[in-house]
Amino acid sequence: MYTVIDPATLSSIFDQLAAANQKFSQHYPGDSEEQQPTHTLYGGAQLYKATSTQKIGELAIKAFNKYAPDAESFAKTLNLPGELPLWQQVHSRVLTRLETCAVEDFRIDFEDGYGNRPDAEEDATAAYTATQFALALKQGIAAPYMGIRIKPFNHELKQRSARTLDIFVSTLVKENHGKVPENFIITIPKVLIPEQVTALVQLLEHIEAQLELETGTLKIEIMVENTQALLNQEGISHLPLIYKACQGRCRGAHFGTYDYTASFDVTAAFQTMDHPSCDFALQMMKLAFAGTGVWLSNGATSVMPIGDTETVHKAWRLSFDNITHSLEMGFYQGWDLHPAQIPIRYAASYTFFLVSLQQASERLKNFIDKAAQATLLGDVFDDAATGQGLLNFFLRALNCGAITEAEIDQTGLTLAEVRCKSFVQIVKNRTC
Repeated sequence: MYTVIDPATLSSIFDQLAAANQKFSQHYPGDSEEQQPTHTLYGGAQLYKATSTQKIGELAIKAFNKYAPDAESFAKTLNLPGELPLWQQVHSRVLTRLETCAVEDFRIDFEDGYGNRPDAEEDATAAYTATQFALALKQGIAAPYMGIRIKPFNHELKQRSARTLDIFVSTLVKENHGKVPENFIITIPKVLIPEQVTALVQLLEHIEAQLELETGTLKIEIMVENTQALLNQEGISHLPLIYKACQGRCRGAHFGTYDYTASFDVTAAFQTMDHPSCDFALQMMKLAFAGTGVWLSNGATSVMPIGDTETVHKAWRLSFDNITHSLEMGFYQGWDLHPAQIPIRYAASYTFFLVSLQQASERLKNFIDKAAQATLLGDVFDDAATGQGLLNFFLRALNCGAITEAEIDQTGLTLAEVRCKSFVQIVKNRTC
């Protein structure tokens, strides 16, 4: 075989490339091994007690049984696609999820849901809620993911925010035998500049040192709620700089629909989740955080399912459409603000995956059977990138509870292969 590249030259070039590839891989490690929640429920700190998430789950089941007593009425209410068996499947799986784990992620809110109160009152609330959270952990009734939302680190509120953070975390660790609960998160809202996150990280480092916690134990979640979070005064995207300021602590980035549209000068009547300005912001978040392992979450529908049956159903349809739109944009987590919104969160997610399950299974099986060569199934062309996309579809569907492990068999893959998360690795293992 005639070649002109000598081994020494190739080695020299690739040694330089190796360093760049390694740096890239460190910054973009891919999806986390943890299971991302389907939703985050926010509740005012003044209302939180140890039994709160348990009671919210009970209220969600009550609303579901009252306003969607059977699969047929449920499907008609939401204009679900497909035939009755699909509706029955969605209805059944939503009910099962509500009965087993209605509230996946809960945030004790000291910001908008709490408001500005006298310092003595917020001090007492911070200590009380931390104690109640510890009690919920002890009794095994806390949500799988829990945390607090502090006030923003702007000039007016940074002192109050830091004090609430200190009281809550210190009390929680004390009441929880010197440990930070698993999957505990601190949400910082209305992040405008990287320096606000830097200040928070410095405070967390100090708290960890004082409480004898391992550095990096306290994780954070940033909120994108203003135009300035996307673009700074020099025309540079702020999001990568904000992410860098987190210094490895960033677990999630959440979008605040209504604060963001307000900062965009959109009047109240048009501050909706499907406003074009929101789509732009969500796409910017995708660009900035894709591949980093940061969980992305969209906001909440502001119209609450409260009132007579017609009013509740109308709110449900709006929420269903908003969640479906989010899913289509690749946002698999979102906010809920009321117990009666939770059933629709799961209904929209499950419908999104189950409607496409058969076709996605056939495409993935066809692709795997051909050893990942480019294939044509019907009029749909699939290549290697599509293979990873199809694999991600099943991972997301499994994680949210839309499909069962048994339904993975339709793809021709084993559960272990799906859980490995790498289409390239699956093909490599099968062709070796």
